[in-house]
Amino acid sequence: MDLGLRGRRAIVCAASKGLGRAAAFALAREGVDVVITARGETALAETAVQIAAATGAKVSIAAGDITTEAGRAAALSLCPDPDILITNAGGPPAGDFRNFSDADWQAALQANMLTPIALIRATIDGMIARRFGRIVNITSAAVKSPIPMLGLSNGARAGLTGFVAGLARQVARHNVTINNILPGPFLTDRLRDNAQEAARTAGRSAEEEIALRAKTNPAGRVGAPEEFGDACAFLCAAQSGFIVGQNLLLDGGAFNAAFG
Repeated sequence: MDLGLRGRRAIVCAASKGLGRAAAFALAREGVDVVITARGETALAETAVQIAAATGAKVSIAAGDITTEAGRAAALSLCPDPDILITNAGGPPAGDFRNFSDADWQAALQANMLTPIALIRATIDGMIARRFGRIVNITSAAVKSPIPMLGLSNGARAGLTGFVAGLARQVARHNVTINNILPGPFLTDRLRDNAQEAARTAGRSAEEEIALRAKTNPAGRVGAPEEFGDACAFLCAAQSGFIVGQNLLLDGGAFNAAFG
């Protein structure tokens, strides 16, 4: 299926690896010129070379922390008028909420709520003027099914979700859509790191820990990042202009509900 995106421009945040990388790959395969961001310049440059070689797309890099004004300015200087914006940032640490300081909360809000809002504010008027825009926020399945030890993430990402629910309905008439993807367990470095920690406690290998988690999922496995990337690209398609303000849960059916 041709998604009608050839020649479009995109900013994809935190795209040197994991789900951001998968989203950038999927968009580039559709002929989108992408600016990818991440803190680590070496890994980011390697990813850019891989995407360009595999897809033939133009790939530019903006190394820096997207949660800072300087990091956002670097990305926007390379692509001041994106047609597509994929927001993404690493999740805050787990823990008992009693131990979180005000600084912990401020950092979580800055990364997972305020930074996406700042990027939307910087790009949405241009999208409205051009009558095309696709914004996808990568959040977490914990927005729908909160995880007790992820209080920082639960709170910050839920705040972004509420903001988007209102704004999406205001701009849809201009062919600008805003949606969120809520990933569950995908085979990324973050999943492997979490599995390593749990495995150490349980006396198992990380591979065994991932296999156990996969066994409990209705799909019988964890997700492949490529699946995530394709879903993200579809939400950005020219044909997806009637998908507005939705929270697409990609978790293999782990969240059990008749009505989401």
